Amino acid sequence: MTELIPEKFYVCTGDITKIQADAVVNAANSSLLGGGGVDGAIHAAGGRTILAACRQLREIRYPDGLPPGAAAATTAGRLRATWVIHTVGPVWKDGTRGEPELLESAYRSSTAEAQRLGCGTVAFPAVSTGAYGFPKKLAAEIVWRTLSEIITENPGSIRKIYLVFFAAKDEELFVKTVRSLGGYACP
Repeated sequence: MTELIPEKFYVCTGDITKIQADAVVNAANSSLLGGGGVDGAIHAAGGRTILAACRQLREIRYPDGLPPGAAAATTAGRLRATWVIHTVGPVWKDGTRGEPELLESAYRSSTAEAQRLGCGTVAFPAVSTGAYGFPKKLAAEIVWRTLSEIITENPGSIRKIYLVFFAAKDEELFVKTVRSLGGYACP
Protein backbone atom coordinates (compact mmCIF):
# COMPACT_ATOMS: atom_id res chain seq x y z
CA MET A 1 0.00 0.00 0.00
CA THR A 2 1.30 3.43 -0.94
CA GLU A 3 0.38 6.46 1.14
CA LEU A 4 -0.08 9.54 -1.07
CA ILE A 5 -1.45 11.98 1.49
CA PRO A 6 -0.38 11.03 5.01
CA GLU A 7 -3.14 9.19 6.87
CA LYS A 8 -5.70 10.24 4.22
CA PHE A 9 -5.14 8.82 0.71
CA TYR A 10 -3.78 5.37 -0.11
CA VAL A 11 -3.38 3.30 -3.26
CA CYS A 12 -2.97 -0.45 -3.47
CA THR A 13 -3.39 -3.44 -5.73
CA GLY A 14 -5.96 -6.01 -4.74
CA ASP A 15 -9.52 -7.18 -4.68
CA ILE A 16 -11.86 -4.29 -3.88
CA THR A 17 -14.52 -6.74 -2.68
CA LYS A 18 -12.25 -7.65 0.25
CA ILE A 19 -11.55 -4.08 1.39
CA GLN A 20 -13.01 -3.06 4.73
CA ALA A 21 -14.43 0.46 4.37
CA ASP A 22 -17.64 2.29 5.12
CA ALA A 23 -18.33 2.44 1.39
CA VAL A 24 -17.00 0.65 -1.67
CA VAL A 25 -17.50 2.39 -5.00
CA ASN A 26 -18.73 0.26 -7.87
CA ALA A 27 -17.74 1.07 -11.44
CA ALA A 28 -21.24 0.22 -12.61
CA ASN A 29 -22.96 0.36 -15.94
CA SER A 30 -26.08 2.47 -16.38
CA SER A 31 -28.43 -0.49 -15.95
CA LEU A 32 -27.23 -1.04 -12.35
CA LEU A 33 -28.02 -4.72 -12.88
CA GLY A 34 -24.48 -6.08 -12.80
CA GLY A 35 -21.94 -6.59 -15.51
CA GLY A 36 -18.30 -7.52 -15.93
CA GLY A 37 -15.12 -6.38 -14.22
CA VAL A 38 -15.49 -4.58 -10.89
CA ASP A 39 -19.28 -4.42 -11.30
CA GLY A 40 -19.60 -8.19 -11.69
CA ALA A 41 -17.18 -8.87 -8.84
CA ILE A 42 -19.05 -6.58 -6.43
CA HIS A 43 -22.42 -8.10 -7.32
CA ALA A 44 -21.03 -11.65 -6.99
CA ALA A 45 -19.26 -11.06 -3.68
CA GLY A 46 -22.01 -8.91 -2.17
CA GLY A 47 -24.83 -11.26 -3.07
CA ARG A 48 -28.41 -10.85 -4.23
CA THR A 49 -29.31 -8.05 -1.84
CA ILE A 50 -27.20 -5.64 -3.92
CA LEU A 51 -29.04 -6.60 -7.10
CA ALA A 52 -32.41 -6.28 -5.35
CA ALA A 53 -31.46 -2.81 -4.09
CA CYS A 54 -30.28 -1.81 -7.58
CA ARG A 55 -33.58 -2.97 -9.07
CA GLN A 56 -35.38 -0.82 -6.53
CA LEU A 57 -33.22 2.19 -7.47
CA ARG A 58 -34.16 1.62 -11.10
CA GLU A 59 -37.87 1.45 -10.27
CA ILE A 60 -37.93 4.48 -7.98
CA ARG A 61 -35.21 6.92 -9.05
CA TYR A 62 -33.54 5.86 -12.29
CA PRO A 63 -36.03 4.19 -14.66
CA ASP A 64 -33.76 5.00 -17.62
CA GLY A 65 -30.61 3.93 -15.80
CA LEU A 66 -28.00 5.78 -13.77
CA PRO A 67 -26.48 8.47 -15.98
CA PRO A 68 -22.70 8.74 -16.46
CA GLY A 69 -21.12 10.91 -13.79
CA ALA A 70 -23.88 10.26 -11.25
CA ALA A 71 -23.77 8.08 -8.11
CA ALA A 72 -26.32 6.21 -6.00
CA ALA A 73 -25.91 4.01 -2.91
CA THR A 74 -27.24 0.60 -1.96
CA THR A 75 -26.59 -1.90 0.78
CA ALA A 76 -23.28 -3.75 0.53
CA GLY A 77 -24.73 -7.19 1.17
CA ARG A 78 -21.97 -9.61 2.19
CA LEU A 79 -19.11 -7.19 1.47
CA ARG A 80 -16.93 -5.87 4.31
CA ALA A 81 -18.52 -2.45 3.80
CA THR A 82 -21.80 -0.88 4.83
CA TRP A 83 -22.57 0.71 1.47
CA VAL A 84 -21.90 0.26 -2.21
CA ILE A 85 -21.86 3.53 -4.09
CA HIS A 86 -22.58 2.83 -7.73
CA THR A 87 -21.21 5.28 -10.26
CA VAL A 88 -21.12 5.21 -14.03
CA GLY A 89 -17.97 6.48 -15.65
CA PRO A 90 -17.76 7.61 -19.25
CA VAL A 91 -16.98 5.38 -22.19
CA TRP A 92 -13.93 6.87 -23.90
CA LYS A 93 -14.61 8.01 -27.45
CA ASP A 94 -12.03 10.65 -28.33
CA GLY A 95 -11.88 12.99 -25.35
CA THR A 96 -14.00 15.70 -26.94
CA ARG A 97 -17.39 14.47 -25.73
CA GLY A 98 -17.09 15.46 -22.09
CA GLU A 99 -15.33 12.30 -20.97
CA PRO A 100 -12.85 14.03 -18.61
CA GLU A 101 -15.63 16.05 -16.98
CA LEU A 102 -17.82 12.96 -16.60
CA LEU A 103 -14.99 11.02 -14.96
CA GLU A 104 -14.41 13.84 -12.50
CA SER A 105 -18.16 13.97 -11.85
CA ALA A 106 -18.24 10.23 -11.12
CA TYR A 107 -15.64 10.67 -8.37
CA ARG A 108 -17.19 13.88 -7.01
CA SER A 109 -20.70 12.39 -7.00
CA SER A 110 -19.44 9.27 -5.25
CA THR A 111 -17.68 11.24 -2.52
CA ALA A 112 -20.72 13.50 -2.09
CA GLU A 113 -22.88 10.39 -1.65
CA ALA A 114 -20.36 8.98 0.86
CA GLN A 115 -20.46 12.25 2.82
CA ARG A 116 -24.27 12.24 2.75
CA LEU A 117 -24.20 8.73 4.24
CA GLY A 118 -21.66 9.70 6.91
CA CYS A 119 -18.90 7.44 5.55
CA GLY A 120 -15.44 8.02 6.94
CA THR A 121 -13.63 5.55 4.68
CA VAL A 122 -14.22 5.00 0.97
CA ALA A 123 -12.59 2.56 -1.46
CA PHE A 124 -12.60 3.35 -5.18
CA PRO A 125 -11.70 1.24 -8.19
CA ALA A 126 -10.14 2.84 -11.27
CA VAL A 127 -13.44 3.92 -12.85
CA SER A 128 -13.70 3.73 -16.68
CA THR A 129 -10.11 2.56 -17.28
CA GLY A 130 -11.00 -1.04 -18.09
CA ALA A 131 -13.62 -2.00 -20.66
CA TYR A 132 -14.68 1.65 -21.03
CA GLY A 133 -11.22 2.46 -22.44
CA PHE A 134 -10.44 5.73 -20.63
CA PRO A 135 -6.68 6.42 -21.01
CA LYS A 136 -5.08 5.43 -17.72
CA LYS A 137 -2.58 8.29 -17.42
CA LEU A 138 -5.24 10.92 -18.11
CA ALA A 139 -7.56 9.18 -15.64
CA ALA A 140 -4.77 9.20 -13.02
CA GLU A 141 -4.34 12.96 -13.45
CA ILE A 142 -8.08 13.60 -13.12
CA VAL A 143 -8.57 11.24 -10.18
CA TRP A 144 -5.56 12.60 -8.27
CA ARG A 145 -6.61 16.21 -8.76
CA THR A 146 -10.24 15.49 -7.87
CA LEU A 147 -9.73 13.30 -4.81
CA SER A 148 -6.85 15.32 -3.36
CA GLU A 149 -8.98 18.48 -3.69
CA ILE A 150 -11.89 16.77 -1.94
CA ILE A 151 -9.65 15.63 0.91
CA THR A 152 -8.11 19.06 1.45
CA GLU A 153 -11.37 21.00 0.99
CA ASN A 154 -13.33 18.75 3.39
CA PRO A 155 -10.78 17.62 5.98
CA GLY A 156 -13.27 16.33 8.53
CA SER A 157 -15.78 14.39 6.45
CA ILE A 158 -14.09 11.50 4.66
CA ARG A 159 -11.12 10.45 6.76
CA LYS A 160 -9.52 7.94 4.37
CA ILE A 161 -9.73 7.20 0.68
CA TYR A 162 -8.38 4.01 -0.84
CA LEU A 163 -7.83 3.65 -4.57
CA VAL A 164 -7.74 -0.08 -5.30
CA PHE A 165 -6.21 -1.25 -8.58
CA PHE A 166 -6.69 -4.68 -10.11
CA ALA A 167 -3.14 -4.76 -11.55
CA ALA A 168 0.14 -3.64 -9.95
CA LYS A 169 1.23 -1.92 -13.18
CA ASP A 170 -1.84 0.36 -12.94
CA GLU A 171 -1.03 1.26 -9.33
CA GLU A 172 2.57 2.00 -10.36
CA LEU A 173 1.38 4.22 -13.24
CA PHE A 174 -0.90 6.13 -10.86
CA VAL A 175 1.87 6.76 -8.31
CA LYS A 176 4.33 7.75 -11.06
CA THR A 177 1.74 10.17 -12.49
CA VAL A 178 1.11 11.74 -9.08
CA ARG A 179 4.83 12.20 -8.54
CA SER A 180 5.22 13.78 -12.00
CA LEU A 181 2.51 16.27 -11.08
CA GLY A 182 4.38 17.25 -7.92
CA GLY A 183 1.85 15.44 -5.75
CA TYR A 184 2.20 14.51 -2.12
CA ALA A 185 3.42 11.00 -2.90
CA CYS A 186 5.53 9.67 -0.07
CA PRO A 187 8.66 7.68 -1.04
